[in-house]
Amino acid sequence: MLRSHRSAKLLLLFSALVLVGTSWVGMQGADSGKIAPENPKLDKLKLLPGFKAEHIYSPSDNKQGSWVSMTFDDKGRMITSDQYGFLYRLELPPIGSGAQQPKIEKLKVGTVQPGDTTVGMGYAQGLLYAFNSLYVMVNNRENKNFGKGSGLYRLQDTNGDDQFETVTLLKALKGEGEHGPHSIKLAPDGKSLYVIAGNHTDVPPIDAYRLPSNWKEDNLFPQIKDPRGHANDRMAPGGWIARVDSEGKRWELMGAGFRNAFDIAFNETGDMFAYDSDMEWDFGLPWYRPTRICHVTSGAEFGWRTGNGKWLPANPDNLPPTLNIGQGSPTNLVYGSTARFPERYRQSLYAFDWSFGIIYSIYLKPKGSTYEAEREEFISGSPLPLTDGMFGPDGALYFLTGGRRLESDLYRVTYTGTESVAPVAKAPVTTKEHQLRTQLEQYHQGPNPAAIAAAWPNLNHPDRFVRYAARIAIEHQPVAQWQARVFTETDPQRITQAAVALARQGDPAQKSQLLNALMKIKYDQLPESQQFDVCRAFELVLLRMGMPEGTDKANVIAYLNPHYPAKTALLNRGISKVLISLDAPGVVNKTLALMDIKDEPGSNNLGLETSTASSDLILRNPQYGLDIASMLAKVPPLQQTFYAVMLSRENAGWTPELRNKYFSWFANAFKFQGGRSYVGFIDRARKLALAQVPKEQFDKYNKLSGADLLTASGNDFVSDYAPKGPGRQWKLESAVAVVDSGLGNRDFATGKKIYSAILCSRCHAMGGQGGDIGPDLTQLGTRFSNKDILEAIINPDKAISDQYASTIFTLKNGQSVLGRQVSDDKTSYSISQNPFAQDQIRKVAKKDVVSKKNSTVSIMLPGLINSLNPDELKDLIAYLKAGGNQANDVYKTTSGGSKGK
Repeated sequence: MLRSHRSAKLLLLFSALVLVGTSWVGMQGADSGKIAPENPKLDKLKLLPGFKAEHIYSPSDNKQGSWVSMTFDDKGRMITSDQYGFLYRLELPPIGSGAQQPKIEKLKVGTVQPGDTTVGMGYAQGLLYAFNSLYVMVNNRENKNFGKGSGLYRLQDTNGDDQFETVTLLKALKGEGEHGPHSIKLAPDGKSLYVIAGNHTDVPPIDAYRLPSNWKEDNLFPQIKDPRGHANDRMAPGGWIARVDSEGKRWELMGAGFRNAFDIAFNETGDMFAYDSDMEWDFGLPWYRPTRICHVTSGAEFGWRTGNGKWLPANPDNLPPTLNIGQGSPTNLVYGSTARFPERYRQSLYAFDWSFGIIYSIYLKPKGSTYEAEREEFISGSPLPLTDGMFGPDGALYFLTGGRRLESDLYRVTYTGTESVAPVAKAPVTTKEHQLRTQLEQYHQGPNPAAIAAAWPNLNHPDRFVRYAARIAIEHQPVAQWQARVFTETDPQRITQAAVALARQGDPAQKSQLLNALMKIKYDQLPESQQFDVCRAFELVLLRMGMPEGTDKANVIAYLNPHYPAKTALLNRGISKVLISLDAPGVVNKTLALMDIKDEPGSNNLGLETSTASSDLILRNPQYGLDIASMLAKVPPLQQTFYAVMLSRENAGWTPELRNKYFSWFANAFKFQGGRSYVGFIDRARKLALAQVPKEQFDKYNKLSGADLLTASGNDFVSDYAPKGPGRQWKLESAVAVVDSGLGNRDFATGKKIYSAILCSRCHAMGGQGGDIGPDLTQLGTRFSNKDILEAIINPDKAISDQYASTIFTLKNGQSVLGRQVSDDKTSYSISQNPFAQDQIRKVAKKDVVSKKNSTVSIMLPGLINSLNPDELKDLIAYLKAGGNQANDVYKTTSGGSKGK
């Protein structure tokens, strides 16, 4: 998807090899048929009561590409960009004008001459009209169609012809693609711009840093980069946000540590928010972080690091999210202050998820110096690949779908209910903590003689965001002015926060003194959150200043070891990192004992809990949802995995019994399911651990830990068959031509292996064996032609039998629930949401249901056969037509005919 973390090439392979759980619902639909809705573009939308959607325009229907960004100019006209093409300008029809079409023009930019097919300006993932200019964030590697590379450009009309003939590159940026440079927003004061970029975009030369620029990976966890290579060369600080003056001359880094946040939004108080992405390949692993709404304060750090190095939200040197959403692909974020909507919706963020087709309304309520949030499903649809959106001058919400050359549409949403939409003139509400935080943030701009006196007392403030702002203010001051104060401080929380600052900014020669300062803290008298902060402070000292030796090492072990194991999962993560790194006595035995605990206390309180249930997403988009389904069917033990990876660096304290137990754990871990990199991550940890065993014992523990289960790469399990390819993006016409050319001399055994390799048996029975999510395929060849079968595989959404369709339940609270209804009684519907765990039943109370209708999306994946070459495709179709029977006439045909057509 356009603004996600997934590449199109990998998506195709993923779809074909990993997520496949085809339901073949089209086979049943070929008999029953289905009446198409009157307006499918609107029929698929679910809106809250009182809201109305209009379909305004389809760029893809008019060969204008797939639109992914928008802005409004000073005349109320919309300007958009094709992801791989031109800029367009639209005069929109007024609200209530019916089917009237907008007026569209392709913008002439620069020196492009009439008839020239090259792009003068486009390929934009961010657009903003401000300062009598059009700012364009180009995301592109120079090519023959468009000679401009990634960067921030300013377009101006200097001759008054209503076109942009003057193009100025304000700053070139190194990075492109789905994690490249993204959006542009006008600052709340209207005097500057903000830009945001994903983690594959280098931080450019910067004039000022709110977040101190001495960032590092900062994790004692044994580093394992993504086994499949994703972002392996991308180090701290990850994705970033900068403030830029209108002429692009001064750049100031405001925050970083994102994975691939695409957009930012400001509320009426001027606070900034971002919607960060997850890494779905990390499903089932302890470092997986869901998509999340982040309140981006001055100097914010959100802890994205490559591979398994992502920080916990509890780390004091980063900030927690305002709200964890769940799985998805964030694309757009906009605030509703200018909406002609009821008050609640003017005080909400609108977060766009491309993968699952949901616009979330995030209602913000002040809490201390930050906010708490309530999530509501504002609009959803399937498929609805959301790309960009904003509120127009008329107060309506406009949004685009498309990206990755998908079908693109422009919609408008208005409120037609009975509540008032008139804005209420009132000053923004700010708390005393909010005021204090913003005062401290003034000291994030460099040395200031008043900074230490203002910030130091607030290092122990009850509000976490205030403490963070105070520490960043301290770090911006010369170390010589405050380092001595660290060692004379008596308040435990101030000591801890100051130790974090000094570990990041101080001289390694101060290591012993700093460790001793931390050990003055009476650990037992602290609440859990402060105990964890102390552990993180120790970790940072070891990472930034060097591992302790001699007395220092012994003293740190003596200080922490009596507290391990702790009472909660969070503390055990913090303490185990330090003690295992220091080879503390008994740490192997203690940690393995923790690995015996199935549900360790606090395992569900690590700051990673989501507001959207994963099971609710499965059937919204099978291409991504079935991966979630696989994981939920066999959820890995997250906390055990953390300990196993941590122990992989330990080479002392092992007995034969402990090693046997430890390496047996790895073989068992391979029985669980996670994201695409799950197997590879477990294998890399296994190999790190094997490097610690005596050479003569390597073969024993290699086998015991499951080596025989894996391919040579360690990223996949050994299987009887893997498609040889080369695959292709099969179209119906070409696939039918190949199969109709003849199924003679097909190999039964190969067809059977292909059928299993792409997991058809997970959902379908054949000859009495297999799943029952989709129709029994035993008699397939006696009822359907080659074209019928191939069309059902390639276009599974075309015809869906009611027998196998999912149902969308719309609830009174505006939410929607998707699942396959398996039964109902007087009070509730029983639905199955996971095709790989049908025994997991969810009850939906009938009293809460407003309406229900069948989903128009099949749980069978498109592109199922895209990994197969022509011979493999023939072998698969022959096996299907034979119903898994080797004696079928299909295998008696030796000519080039197409028996059974």
